[in-house]
Formats: sequence, C-alpha cells, structure tokens
Amino acid sequence: MSREELYDLRGKTLQVYLLLLRKGKPLGVREVQRELKFSSPSIAHHHLEKLKDMKIVVKDETGRYSVSEKVDVGILKMFIVIGGRILPRFFFYAIFFTSLFTLYILNHFPNLDLYALTFSSISMTITWYEAIKVWRHREW
Repeated sequence: MSREELYDLRGKTLQVYLLLLRKGKPLGVREVQRELKFSSPSIAHHHLEKLKDMKIVVKDETGRYSVSEKVDVGILKMFIVIGGRILPRFFFYAIFFTSLFTLYILNHFPNLDLYALTFSSISMTITWYEAIKVWRHREW
C-alpha cells in the first residue's frame, strides 16, 4: 500500500475499517450506515469502496464487505484486536506490571524492599498512564 493510500485511512474511512475489524464478519452497506450512524447509505458505500480500492477490504458476491488484510498504520499500531475489542498494547503491559506488583506485595509482605516497590510501582503507573492516554486520544 502506498503512502498516499495510507493517508486515506483516517476519519470516516478509518471508522468503517475499525467496525469491520471489530465485527469480524462481512457487513452490508446499510449495516455499516446504521452502526456508524451515517446520514445515508451512500456515505457508507463510498468509504467501503475506498477501502476496497486500497485492497484491505473485499466484497463478496452478496455485496457484503469484510477485512482481507489487517493494516497497522498510524494510531492502529498502538492497538490489538482481540475478540472484537480494540485494546491498547500498553494495556497488557500495565496488567503484567500490576500483577507483578501485587504478587510481590502478597509474597513478601512483612519484608518489603523499597527499591522493588519503587521500581514496580513506577513501571505500573507509567504503563497504565500510557494505556489510558492512547485510549483517550484514538482517532475514531
């Protein structure tokens, strides 16, 4: 995909692409229109065709569209799609550091080391901050 095409993956086109990713099944023009609350089906059709021209969406014989290629561009590089949910990558790091912090406290409660507490709490705080920041500043 060219740089110019990647630039087109923003705004409503990005919203349509993300909807197709989240649903994980083929959708028709009217389904996309209703789901994204577009004022007319022609807007949904325009963006679906744009994605088809970019070769990241395919249209089947019944006129329904589905994702043919997952593209990680721009803000999408910061997210993972799992079970129809789009989650920030930092979310998993935050859970990891929070788990380590909790396990450390539970296993070493009477004899806690200040350095271990400081390192793990800073790591946990930074990753949660980044996960929330990315989630709030998404483009869709």
